[in-house]
Amino acid sequence: MLPAIFLSHGAPTLALSSHPAADFLRGLAASLPERPRAIVVASAHWETQRPRVSAMARNTTIHDFGNFGPQMHAMLYDAPGAPEVAEEVAEALAAGGFDVDLDPGRGLDHGAWVPLKLAWPDGDIPVLQLSLQTHLGPAHHLALGKALAGLRSQGILIIGSGSWTHDLSSFRGQAEISPEPVWVLDFADWADRALAEGRTGDLLDYRRLAPHAADNHPTEEHFLPVFVCLGAGGAPVRHLHRSVTFGILHMDAYSFG
Repeated sequence: MLPAIFLSHGAPTLALSSHPAADFLRGLAASLPERPRAIVVASAHWETQRPRVSAMARNTTIHDFGNFGPQMHAMLYDAPGAPEVAEEVAEALAAGGFDVDLDPGRGLDHGAWVPLKLAWPDGDIPVLQLSLQTHLGPAHHLALGKALAGLRSQGILIIGSGSWTHDLSSFRGQAEISPEPVWVLDFADWADRALAEGRTGDLLDYRRLAPHAADNHPTEEHFLPVFVCLGAGGAPVRHLHRSVTFGILHMDAYSFG
């Protein structure tokens, strides 16, 4: 059975990088127990009032960023969509008590296509996205993941794409390989221990309990995909990768289940 996987997607330029996080993603596909028949990505870069599932027949590439140069804006990841899988996802969410919409016009934002372009460069696996409801917090996203858990046994890989730490206001032109400040390290270590020790209640209350939580996540959208994966996969939790870009973006990745 496929796990659920949380990935930190970093800056869009990760797609062109030789950073250890990019190298990890290039080896991700080979580490899985089977080739997915489809991939569902809960990305930090799609936020809606209630859950939406993309349902395009052929994905478009959304360049939802600026100032990264023409090479990045010319990059495409036109993986096939999967309207029939979108129906399966919507049915699973509905069975879990969620009101859900299908979106036939939503392509892939960089939270989805940047890591997928590294992991599956041929773009030959159908991909669809699931939106976040940032205003509803961690418990909502844990429940979203639980509603999707049964899809893992049907060859569907569930990915949560965000960032283990994500305070872009602290970027001051640092090099990609830069040391992390203590306040970033303290949060990353606390969250890792909470996962390893199965302290789901503490994670749900991370903004109150974790050191420097609001500093590392001024807004929650980049941490909420962790809860989707935790709900979808559960235990065991494996820490697949740890590195830092620009000193402030922890690029940790985890598998669940």
